[in-house]
Amino acid sequence: MASSNTTVAQAGVAASGATLTLPYPQEFRRRRGINWFTLGLTYAAMYMGRYNLSFANKSLTDAYGWDKTQIGAIITAALSIYGFSAIFNGPIADRIGGRRAMLIGATGTVIFNFLFGMGAYMGFLGTGEVLLAYFATIWSMNSYFQSYSALALIKVNSGWFHVRERGVFSAIFGSMIQSGRALIFFLGAILVAALPWQWVFFVPSMIVAVMAFMTWKFVQNGPEDCGFPTLDTQDASSGDTGPVNFAYVFKKVFTNPVTLTIAAAEFCTGFVRHGFEQWFPRYMQEAQGLPLESPVFQKGAAAVVIAGIGGAFFAGTISDWLFKSRRTPVAFLGYVIQVVCLAVIWKSPSVEAVIAAFVVNSFSISVVHSMLSGTASMDFGGKKAAATAAGMFDGMQYVGGSFVGLGMGWLLENFGWGAWGPSMIGFSFVGGLLMLTLWNARPSQGGGH
Repeated sequence: MASSNTTVAQAGVAASGATLTLPYPQEFRRRRGINWFTLGLTYAAMYMGRYNLSFANKSLTDAYGWDKTQIGAIITAALSIYGFSAIFNGPIADRIGGRRAMLIGATGTVIFNFLFGMGAYMGFLGTGEVLLAYFATIWSMNSYFQSYSALALIKVNSGWFHVRERGVFSAIFGSMIQSGRALIFFLGAILVAALPWQWVFFVPSMIVAVMAFMTWKFVQNGPEDCGFPTLDTQDASSGDTGPVNFAYVFKKVFTNPVTLTIAAAEFCTGFVRHGFEQWFPRYMQEAQGLPLESPVFQKGAAAVVIAGIGGAFFAGTISDWLFKSRRTPVAFLGYVIQVVCLAVIWKSPSVEAVIAAFVVNSFSISVVHSMLSGTASMDFGGKKAAATAAGMFDGMQYVGGSFVGLGMGWLLENFGWGAWGPSMIGFSFVGGLLMLTLWNARPSQGGGH
């Protein structure tokens, strides 16, 4: 591990007992850049191994005759496991460190994406309920390990970035994460069209394996692990000197009215986000008659991803500069935009209007997600409990998302695609109301709420 522990003390940067303050030394900025760039690409690769199922959604129906409710069972099982795992794995990640948590998550993602693809070759399981149970179990295990990824990312970054920098740098991370989504949107359609559906799982598995090695080689938990002084991030952990144990993170996160309200809002986010992302490729195929390899779908999918990147940058920039590092007003704006977009999708005036609504909705979902799960978790959990806060926020988002599997599959099977848009609107509305109650919320230092 000598290569990843580049000792800046040799460069005369570190000083015993010192604290890093702005302006940061050039060597620190360079080493931080290597850290977050590698970590961001690893998380982007893991996104490929999470959203690839949506591109195999219809292929599984075509191959095995399963209806939307049965496919939804796989989605519900996986999202439920992700949600509850994130909540319980947060304190674990705070104890073991983000670097190790990311390596655990990436390893599991490699294994279980590969095993999901291998289901195509397990003819001895038949094509009915036994095979369906196999896919649901394997994808749930993938989701368990995926749950470590966001926790790890936020845990590591909470030690490297001051609270005043986090909005903008979360935007940069958001764009890197969206690159993983972009790659699976691009590759997924091509792989499903050109190769057997299982390759949409084999390819991400290989890419994540490469990035797991890069994480092992280059990523460290904090500046002090690379020979730098400690960075006082001025978040909710600043001034705390107690040990990081369950009692500490429970008090910091699970008894704070602000974090509990954000968690409730993220439940709403999850229903909208996953209701949109898990089903929209199939919506375009069935409701709009567009094959995944069509130029219209490809351009629309690319615009959806670009809008997600734009949403992260918009949110991070105005949060730090306009709202003085307050996250909840920006999230409120995101929820309002969601309501408008979902109303357009509900009425479906034309395929062009629907695609435009998809694009703007992706922008708004990214705004909310980057502010709450990505940034508020670092602020209100502090660098000592950032993974626990992220686990609660992200976990509740996926618990909310779990209802779009069986529930939305049943809804679409019985009422058609006309019920899709309106089923999500109320959740965006409630999320916006919750953010209004936290309009001026900021993290308190030294253990206060």
